[in-house]
Amino acid sequence: MQGSTAVRCAISAAALLVAPAPLWAQGPSDASVAAHVAKAKQLAGDDLKALLVLCQPAPSKRATQDEIDQRLAREIARPAPPPGQAFDNLYYVGAAFVSAWAIKTSQGIILIDALNNNDEAAQLIDGGLRKLGLDPAEVKYVIVTHAHGDHYGGATHLVQKYGTRVVMSEADWKQTETKLEANSRLWGPVPKRDVTVKEGDKVTLGDTSVTIHITPGHTLGTITPAFDVTAGGKTHHVLLWGGTAFNFGNNIARLDTYAAGADRMAKLAKDRGIDVLISNHAGYDGAITKLEALRKQGSLDPNPFAIGTGAVVRGLDAMGECARAQKDRFLMLQR
Repeated sequence: MQGSTAVRCAISAAALLVAPAPLWAQGPSDASVAAHVAKAKQLAGDDLKALLVLCQPAPSKRATQDEIDQRLAREIARPAPPPGQAFDNLYYVGAAFVSAWAIKTSQGIILIDALNNNDEAAQLIDGGLRKLGLDPAEVKYVIVTHAHGDHYGGATHLVQKYGTRVVMSEADWKQTETKLEANSRLWGPVPKRDVTVKEGDKVTLGDTSVTIHITPGHTLGTITPAFDVTAGGKTHHVLLWGGTAFNFGNNIARLDTYAAGADRMAKLAKDRGIDVLISNHAGYDGAITKLEALRKQGSLDPNPFAIGTGAVVRGLDAMGECARAQKDRFLMLQR
């Protein structure tokens, strides 16, 4: 009897070794897509649901010129929110659709992104900074997160009026000088090549440094900046994910690099205690709602932007899962 039991156990163990992998793990399928989406939903929870738009099926082809122009016209027509102060040294001077963040330093302002065009930059960046008691002439650098016109379109205004330096990655400078992935009549001119940065470089002004991380995917040279802010006597560590949507069509390599970048930034966030995750589109980070809450609250502490390191990691991991879900959808189309 004991021998028979041993034989049965051995057979069972052997069967486990050759048991088929779960359906979702056998390759791209509806089941694998569903598994990635389910994981993203679990990670996002109730607090980061806005990121789950990435898990919706992305178009397999890039938008046409007319489609881009029509969408931009609708977005630009939306009333802009009032400018606001997110932290002691971080301010929002963006539109309803696209963001511009101003970091105040001891020697001027570092701006992240420049909106769609020169008129919008003059109205919202210049006007917004003045409303917040800041001088737009103090904008010494604008870090352009990626080479799409809703982020570089107003840079020429800043260069011509204030002598602002424009910062972009090598890959995205190259794109602006060769063939743009997307363009629109509603965007301002492409800025001329100026400051080129690579992974780990720092843009330093006075007492503040912005660390540059290159996270390809949304474009080939998307920049994800990291920097410190303060509120209520506390220091917080910020990461601004530099390019979010999957608007580059059926491109598996881009989805792979996107997911890898999200993984790498999640590890960085965990290692460095990054507790603030913001975006260059307010729909992803709830910036407008959070700024309104701060106005009503009348102080910067507690701060709704300080979501904690665990939530930052969850958000980045959720984006990575959505990228993997979209990859599997595209791989299924190629069969």
